[in-house]
This record gives sequence, structure tokens and C-alpha cells, in this order.
Amino acid sequence: MNLINKEVSHKRFGKGNIVRHNDSFIEIHFATENKKFVFPDAFGEHLMLQDKSAAHSLEKIIQEKERELEKVQRAKEEEKDQQRKEQQLRLEHEKLMKNHKLHPESQIVFWCDTEEQSRVFTEWKVFTGVIKSGNNKGKPNKPTRIYPNSVCLLTARDSSMPEKDRRILGAYMVNEDFIGKFCEDGSIPAHSEYRLQLTEQESDRMPFWKYYTNEKFPHKMTWNTGKYRYFDNVWVAQILLDIVSLKSDTQEQELAQNFFEHFCRMNQISEEELPEPNGALMR
Repeated sequence: MNLINKEVSHKRFGKGNIVRHNDSFIEIHFATENKKFVFPDAFGEHLMLQDKSAAHSLEKIIQEKERELEKVQRAKEEEKDQQRKEQQLRLEHEKLMKNHKLHPESQIVFWCDTEEQSRVFTEWKVFTGVIKSGNNKGKPNKPTRIYPNSVCLLTARDSSMPEKDRRILGAYMVNEDFIGKFCEDGSIPAHSEYRLQLTEQESDRMPFWKYYTNEKFPHKMTWNTGKYRYFDNVWVAQILLDIVSLKSDTQEQELAQNFFEHFCRMNQISEEELPEPNGALMR
């Protein structure tokens, strides 16, 4: 709005005329001097327009600016609140990591269906599935044992084949700041570096049941229900070590070796003391 030459009054300087203004300041010529004020903040408290129509229009501008300022302030408060929540989560995360004791079965193995096999190695994350019954029916499963020392082992078998022919497709360390207790969407993301995908030929040489055994039924090879199950730390070390020996490409072998060594450090496993695989397929 154009306020040039509009008459104003000031409690201290008396009456004057507006000679210049923009979105940030306004300049007024009083009897003996020119004065600059912040626009439009100075109106209402220090300045008053004599033109009622202009004053009404200006009031709308002031109200709009106040609404904008309130919006900005709310955004700042929401940002501060979000920062407080994130800080609280970080503190809880640090506390959990500090007090975390290694569980002997803090690895997780997935049965990947055909659709999941086509995307897990591009998205590098896997979904835990949903709870089937009870008060939390329909909500994603929380992988509560999973910490940054955990590996997601990916397996599959053709529906026409017996369970003993289940093969290992690949594996990855979970993201370094992942804690299953805080997982709300059931998605477990991969570490940016420690991830392996096997070729079809390599997978054929990595039978799952060479390593896994159900201690209640050590000679049985059954996976009747469930998308995933927890897995022994030592078994994963055995698998990773065998993958190292499978890789013929120098770069891939180095990645597999680094993966294996990192996993052993994270899970306090000594390569020298690692037993030979003794899964159900070996009995």
C-alpha cells in the first residue's frame, strides 16, 4: 500500500508526513527533522495514521504480519520440541548401547519370498512382517534382539523343493544406529558398507541347514511358519567365513573378509576358536 504523504501523529514528535517507506522501515518528516521507524511495528504503539481508510488497511497488514510471526514462532517451537525428542532418543540410544549385553542369538534370518528377493538387494532393507493376532494385530513386528552387532541373513527355497534345500542368498549388517526396540515400521535397513549378495552359483553352495539346527529337534529341517527367526552369533560367523572362501573376485573377497572381521569384533568372536558348522544337514 502507498502511504507517501499520509499524515501521522507521534506522542513525542507530534504530527508529521510519511516521505518514504518499504517493507522494513518508514521515514516521517516532522516539524524539524526526519525520523525512521520499523515498519509496520511502530504503528499502534508509537505512530497513528490520521487517514481512517489507510489506518484500516494498515491494520490488516499488521494482523497478517502478526499471523506470519506466530506461524514462524510455532514452527520454531515445533522444531525445538522435535530436537528435544531426538535428543531424548539419542540419550536412550546411548544408554542402551552402553548397557547392551551381547545376546548369543542376536542375529536374524529371513525367509524371502519371490517378490522380496527381487527388491531386497536394491533397497537393502527387509520387512519383519506384521503381528497376526492379539491387541497389536496388524502392527509391524519389532525385532527386539537386533542391535548394531546383528546381521540379517537372507534365505529362500523354491516351493517345489524340500526344506533341506533352502539356500542362503546374502547377508548384511544392520545400520550402525539401528535398535530393534525403537523400530516402528518393521523395516531393518542395511549398513552402508557391510552387505553381501551371492550369485546363484554361490548360493547353491551355501545350504542354510548346514549351519542351523533346532536344538529341540536337532535332526529335523522344518520351517513351518513365520517370516523370520533369531539365529546364533557363531553360526553367522561360520557362514561369513565360508562366503569369504567362495568369492573368487579379489575385491568381493576383500569385502567379505572385512565384513567377517567386523562381525567378529562386534560379537566378540575369535576366528581361531570358531567351530566347524554342525547344522541339521551335517548330522
